[in-house]
Order: sequence, then structure tokens, then C-alpha cells
Amino acid sequence: MNDEQEKEEPQETDTEEELEINTEEESPEESENLDASNESLEEENDKYLRLYADFENYKKITARNKEELLKYANKDLITEILTVIDHLELALQHSTESDASNALAEGVNLTLKELRNILEKHGLISIDVLGEPFDPSLHHAMSQVEAEGTDDNTVVKEFRKGYMLKGRVLRAAMVGVSKKQTESGDKESDSDEKNAVTADKKKKT
Repeated sequence: MNDEQEKEEPQETDTEEELEINTEEESPEESENLDASNESLEEENDKYLRLYADFENYKKITARNKEELLKYANKDLITEILTVIDHLELALQHSTESDASNALAEGVNLTLKELRNILEKHGLISIDVLGEPFDPSLHHAMSQVEAEGTDDNTVVKEFRKGYMLKGRVLRAAMVGVSKKQTESGDKESDSDEKNAVTADKKKKT
């Protein structure tokens, strides 16, 4: 029995060597299939990475739009309330000096202050315009005024207040803008001064 086992062992060794040789050697077709599989895998991986990047961008845009929507959700309501503020301010401007009017004006003023405080808590601020350079993104020019001692294109009059809501212009201010005096305007003013001096001389004589 031992002799038979010894004879069988070399046969097993030869078989293992043949298997190793067969596995090490690859046919050209198998090599091409492997390369094609690797290329396909790389393409699918690139598609996945692009799709993942697009999805991440979509999530960021959606979150930003949602934040903007919540941030300015009260915009229309506040815009309507601004009309009420305008009316209260006009009422104060046209109040008389009588005692009854003063008491009413004081009540209106307190109401106006309280309303402004509430709106400021929600991000509303008024736009300062007088003496500022004209900015079309903040101001709506209603007229041009010849003004001495001011730079050209400077806001010199405010017809209606402008407001910003959380860093965004909610309503542009209606303003009057300065312009340089024309030569004809200068000549007219000079002639008026000369006529006034002549009239004074005639009166004295």
C-alpha cells in the first residue's frame, strides 16, 4: 500500500502545476473583456459622481430658496402697512396748533412710533436720503431742483420715505435731486439784483 501511495503523489503534483500554468496564461479575448469591464466600471463611476454632485447642488439651491421664502414671507403685508404709516405721517404734518389737535397729534405720534418699532423687529428700516448721492437702486427721482452749495445729482428733498427689508429694497424713496444752475438762471438772478439796486436808488433820489 505504501508503494502505491508514493506513486500517486507525483501525479497530483503534476496536475497542480498544470492548473497554475493554465491560470497564469490568459487568452487575448479574456484580456480584452477585462479591459472593457474596467472601462465600463470607470464610466459608471463617473456618472455616479456627476449625479451625486448635481444632487448636492440641487439640495443647496432648494435650501437657499426655502430660506429666502421664509425670510421675506411678510413682504406683501409690510408693504401694505407702509401706506398706513404714510397716512399717519401726513396727519402729523398737517396737524394744527390747537390744544385738541395737539392731543390728537400726540396720540397719532405714539401709534406711529409703536408701529415702527414692531416693523423694525421684523427687519424693516427706513432709507436715509437727504444729502446722499442719487442712487437709482434706492431712490426714485420725482424732480430736479437747482440748489446752491450742493453737489450735482444730490438728494435735496424727500417726497416719500423709502424702506429696506432685511437688506433688500422694499420701496424706493421718492426724492428731488439737485442740478447745476443754468447760465440763463444765473443771468436772471443777476438782472433781478441789478433791478432791485436801481429801484432802491430811485427811491432815495
